[in-house]
Amino acid sequence: MKKLKLALLLFVAVVAASFTLVTSEKGYEIGSIATDFTLKNIDNQIVSLRDMKDAKGYIVIFTCNHCPYAVAYEDRIIALDKKYKKLGYPVIAINPNNPEKQKEDSFEKMQVRAKEKGFTFPYLFDEGQKIYPQYGATKTPHVYILEKTNKGNVVKYIGAIDDNHADESAVKEKYVENAVNALLNNKEVSVKTTKAIGCSIKV
Repeated sequence: MKKLKLALLLFVAVVAASFTLVTSEKGYEIGSIATDFTLKNIDNQIVSLRDMKDAKGYIVIFTCNHCPYAVAYEDRIIALDKKYKKLGYPVIAINPNNPEKQKEDSFEKMQVRAKEKGFTFPYLFDEGQKIYPQYGATKTPHVYILEKTNKGNVVKYIGAIDDNHADESAVKEKYVENAVNALLNNKEVSVKTTKAIGCSIKV
């Protein structure tokens, strides 16, 4: 009987620990207030969301150098920044990967890649991997659209950039563009969450 009670207690403890782990790593949901961050850009300057005084919101994208999914989206990310930065929604790219686990995602390689591709947006290094868990990002790329309000930066969309990573010409749903367009027109975002498709974040 004592063994049964002990086994039951252990089971409950494991379930409780698992639940705590899941909830603590869940990250932001639609409607969450996203905290600001202070991260180093590829030009060695420190960047925070609050520095962008004229922004109406932000297209925060967790991405990296090595992942083929991230690489496939680079031109589309540049296009998003060029289109929406002037309208108040700049792209903020963040590399969440541990460079000790993936050498191609070192800060120095980030600088090289940004120069090669002509990135028009900040490409920040999540040193110590402190920011991506707050957001709940799991893939590269993984998008969070934030709207600046009096309450703070409200999460309005989470997920993929569009519905076809492999072939831009075959895209039918441009999730990020649709969401930002809705916000710019003071409308409700119709598709608030989608499944991010990409490489797992290297920890």
